[in-house]
Amino acid sequence: NRQVKQLIRIEQIITGWLIFVDMISSTSRRQILAIAATYNRTVSSMSIVPDLSPTSASCNGGDGGAGGRSHPTMPAAGFGTLMIPPNRIADALTSAILFSGYKRIDCAPVYFNEHAIGDALVQEIYGKEAAGGEDGNRQPLARSDLFLVSKLPPPYMHPDHVERALRKTLADLRTDYLDLYLIHWPAPMKFVPFPDDGYRGWPDEAIDDSADGRNLDDLVSVHDTWAAMERLVASGLVRHIGVSNFPLALLRELLTRAQIAPLLNQVEVHPYNVQEGLVRYCRARGVGVQAYAPLGAGGYAGTMVGEPELLKDPVIGELAEKKGVTAAQLVLAWAVRRGLTVVTKSENSGRQAENFEACQPDLVDRLTEEDMEVIESLDRGHRFFRPSDWWGDSAYAVFG
Repeated sequence: NRQVKQLIRIEQIITGWLIFVDMISSTSRRQILAIAATYNRTVSSMSIVPDLSPTSASCNGGDGGAGGRSHPTMPAAGFGTLMIPPNRIADALTSAILFSGYKRIDCAPVYFNEHAIGDALVQEIYGKEAAGGEDGNRQPLARSDLFLVSKLPPPYMHPDHVERALRKTLADLRTDYLDLYLIHWPAPMKFVPFPDDGYRGWPDEAIDDSADGRNLDDLVSVHDTWAAMERLVASGLVRHIGVSNFPLALLRELLTRAQIAPLLNQVEVHPYNVQEGLVRYCRARGVGVQAYAPLGAGGYAGTMVGEPELLKDPVIGELAEKKGVTAAQLVLAWAVRRGLTVVTKSENSGRQAENFEACQPDLVDRLTEEDMEVIESLDRGHRFFRPSDWWGDSAYAVFG
């Protein structure tokens, strides 16, 4: 435990130096002014915990998280679709959107259900009355009421394939734009042929098969991929772009050439993997942080032996009981209290509502500084999603 804390402290020191180097390495007047503004914001909010009034990181809109750029329709609570089979996605979305009030839907081609999500949205969601209207009444939903997120699969990170990959997702989701498009993993893979035009979904799971790292492609530059992502914004096909699973050093490298900074970095964050250094760096650079697996990936980890169970941690349980909330609500409120946005997944309507409620200011505000410190003391740097398990030694080129 002491060694883990020492490593975390070392990471914080290194992060501070990287931020300092970033601030002094730029020479243009525009960049110097931007640095000065960042410095002033950082000094005026040195606390790790940002302001969380209902107009900042509440579930109904606000900050991109951790000091990210504000987006008025970026809900803090997102509904995740990983591991929900196509034949069950309509029911899951109906309860999450129409009854619990979720507006941000997190998708990805490698979840192999985007075509079913698109069908469900058109056939079951749009035009139906949903909870969460400004006056408390149920309101008919339109596409513009939702914040749709998807991700670029690794086989299509070569700039020649980025737009076609997006258009495949748009066709499957039955929409003409995305609110946010992310690079899913910073590890390009060898090209996989696209299905024929008009084919809904994917014929197999080849786009997610790294062959233990043998299919990774070291010749594709993240800078080239990002430039192609920026062109998607210019074309109007996406409103915002971002990254996912980017470690600090690679994010810093991306920012050295980016014309459009990522709206956010979606990464695995929970009390067992606090990622304080990355969160602080993103805050300093104006990049939001979005936590996936914020509850510890129980469904995913349940398929593996020996994984810790975050929601059964006695420290979490005792504090949750003291606050009058569930363990899941405590952990989600902790994340939002840090200024993060979250992605949660459940097909159970009761848990969907519970998770959504956890992001509301009245629950988030129950946590004190002491509560935050108690939860963060559980950090052990544990990841449930480990690239080294899938890609072998090739993963260390990015995730060392």
